Amino acid sequence: MFFVILAVLISVLGWVARMVAGAVERRPGWVSVLVVIGVAALVGLRRRLHVARAARRAAAALDEAAREAAEELDTDLIPRQRPAVEVDPGYESLTPEEFEEAIAALCEREGCSDVEVVGGAGDLGADVVAVTPDGRRVVIQCKHYGESNRVGSQDLQRFGGTCFTVHEADVAVLVTTSDFTAPAAEYADQCGIVCVDGEKLRNWTDGTGPCPWEAVPESWMGG
Repeated sequence: MFFVILAVLISVLGWVARMVAGAVERRPGWVSVLVVIGVAALVGLRRRLHVARAARRAAAALDEAAREAAEELDTDLIPRQRPAVEVDPGYESLTPEEFEEAIAALCEREGCSDVEVVGGAGDLGADVVAVTPDGRRVVIQCKHYGESNRVGSQDLQRFGGTCFTVHEADVAVLVTTSDFTAPAAEYADQCGIVCVDGEKLRNWTDGTGPCPWEAVPESWMGG
C-alpha cells in the first residue's frame, strides 16, 4: 500500500510539473505575474508575522508592568507591621531599641492610634509618636538608663527644644527606667513635659497608675 501511494504521489507531482512547464512555455508573462504575486504575498506574510510578534512582546511588557505596579500598590496599601512586643518584658534587660518598642506597645495597649517608633539617627528627640484616644499627638523620648544614671536637665533641654516646635506635640513625655535630677524635673515642669520615672513606668505598665497623657496637670492645658 505504501508503494502504491508513493507511486500515485510521484505521478501527481510529475503531472503538476508538466502542467507548470507547459504554462511557462505558452504564457511566460502570466507565470512572471504569478511569481511576483507569490513573492509579494510571502513578503506581506513575513511583515504581518513580524508585526504580530512585536505586538505580542509589547502586550507582554505591558502586562508585566501592570503586574509590578499592582504589587507595589498592594505593598503600599498594607501598613508595615511592627513585631509583637511584650508589654512588661522586664525593662532593665532590654536594649534601648527594644525599650522603645515596649513603650510603643504600651501606647497601643492604651488605645492609641498611628503609633510609630521613630527613634534613631536624626530623630531630633522623638522615639515614639502616637495619637491618644481623645485625639492628642503624643511625642515620647525614651531613656533606658541604669538606676545610678539619672536623667539630667540637659536631656530635658534637648528634648524641650524640639518636642513642641519640631514634632508639634500636644503632650510631650520623657520616660526612663531610672529617675530625674531635681533641675531636670524643675525644667520639665516649667516647659510642660511629662516625666515618667521607673516607678511611674511600672505603675503605668501594671495598670495601677495613669497613662502619661492622663497625668498632664490642668495648669498646662491650653498653655
